Amino acid sequence: MTMNLSELRESMAVAEQLAKQSIIRRQHPDELLGTDDKGGYIPPKQLLLYIVRMGSFTSAPKILNPDSADDALTFPEESMTPSEMESYCRQQLSELPPLLTREFTVIEQPADADNQFRIMQWNTLSQTLGVHNDNFTECPASALEWETRRYRLIEEISHYAPDVLCLQEVDHFKFFQKALGTIGYSGVFFEKPDSPCIYIKGNNGPDGCALFFRNERFELVRTETRVIEVWKVQSNQVVVLAILRDRRTGHEVCAVTTHLKARSGALLSAIRSEQGKDLLSFVSSHAGDRPIIVCGDFNAEPSEPVYATLTQDGAPELSSAYVQATGAEADYTTWKIRGSGEVCQTLDYVFLSSSRFSVESILPPPTEQQLGEARAPSFAYPSDHFSLVTDVSILPS
Repeated sequence: MTMNLSELRESMAVAEQLAKQSIIRRQHPDELLGTDDKGGYIPPKQLLLYIVRMGSFTSAPKILNPDSADDALTFPEESMTPSEMESYCRQQLSELPPLLTREFTVIEQPADADNQFRIMQWNTLSQTLGVHNDNFTECPASALEWETRRYRLIEEISHYAPDVLCLQEVDHFKFFQKALGTIGYSGVFFEKPDSPCIYIKGNNGPDGCALFFRNERFELVRTETRVIEVWKVQSNQVVVLAILRDRRTGHEVCAVTTHLKARSGALLSAIRSEQGKDLLSFVSSHAGDRPIIVCGDFNAEPSEPVYATLTQDGAPELSSAYVQATGAEADYTTWKIRGSGEVCQTLDYVFLSSSRFSVESILPPPTEQQLGEARAPSFAYPSDHFSLVTDVSILPS
C-alpha cells in the first residue's frame, strides 16, 4: 500500500513527536515512563523513503546536464604554485573587495616539521542551489555569479594550500579538478544519487562530495565511496574515503569527506545520528589501524545526537580538532541571511582519531566585523560556510 502526500505529511508529524520522545528518553532515561525502548524510534520504511528525498522531492522532471560549464577555461600555465594561482585569481577579481583572510591560532610548534600537514574542510556552496534555492536576501546577485565565485573559491584554497582538502556541495568538479590539478592536486568525486541540483534548469550536473590531496605530499593508495544508509534504507548522502600514504614519512592515513542530511527537527536529528553510525561503520571497515580524518558538513550543532555518536559512542574513537586545540568548537561555521531570517550555526567539523594526532594550529572563522551586515556569501567570501583549516601531526602509535 502506498501513501499519498497528505498521508505522508500526517505520518511525518507523528514521527516527529515519536522521534523527539526517543531522543529525550536516551538523554534522560529516568524522566520518562518506560525505558524499554532501547533502540529508539524507527520511522516506517515508506516515510523514510520520502524523508531521504526531501530537498529533491519535486514534480519537476530531472534535467541531466553534463558538468561542462568550465570546459573552455584555461590558466596561464599548465603548472603553477599555490601562490601563483592565488595571485592570478586576485587579478581576475581586481575590481572587487579582497578575499577575507584570517590568522591561525597557534597551539604548539610541531615536534617534527616533516610530520606536520594541513587539512581543510569546506562546504563550497553548490552553484545551482546557491543561485536558485538558498534565497540569500542580502547577497548581491552578481556576487553569486559563477564567473566570480570560481576564482574566489580557488583563491581561498590556494591561500591556505592544504595537503588534504575535503569539500561538499561540489557541482563543478571538473573545474576544481582543472584548477587544483594546475597547482599539484589530485581528487576524487562522488555525486549524490538524487541531487536536488538536477531538478533545476541550468544546472551543471549533480552535487556531491570531493576529496583532494597534494601530490607532492601524499600518494593515493585506494579510494572507497558509499551512499549512506539509514535503518537499511539508502539515503541521499554520500561518503568519499581515501587511503593516503605520506611521501615524507611513509605513514598512511584514512581521510573522509561527507555531508549529512539537512533540515531541523527531532526526526531529522535522529536520521543524522543514524547516518553517523553508518558512516563510522564504513570508515572502520576500511581504515584498519590507520589514523583517521573525518571532515564534513554534518548539518548538526554540537548538542545534536550525531555529534555524540561520532565523538563519544563510536568506534573508532574520534575527537574534534578544534576542541582538542582550544576546548571548544568554532563559534560558528556558517553565517547567512535568508528570506526566513539570519542563521549563525556551527555545523562543520574536522574529526580526528583521538589518540593519533597532535593539533598544532587552527583557523578561526571570520569575525562579525569582517563579514559585515550582509554576512556570507558576498563579494569577499564565496560560500555561506567558512573553511576550517588545521595543522596536525601524527603521533607515534
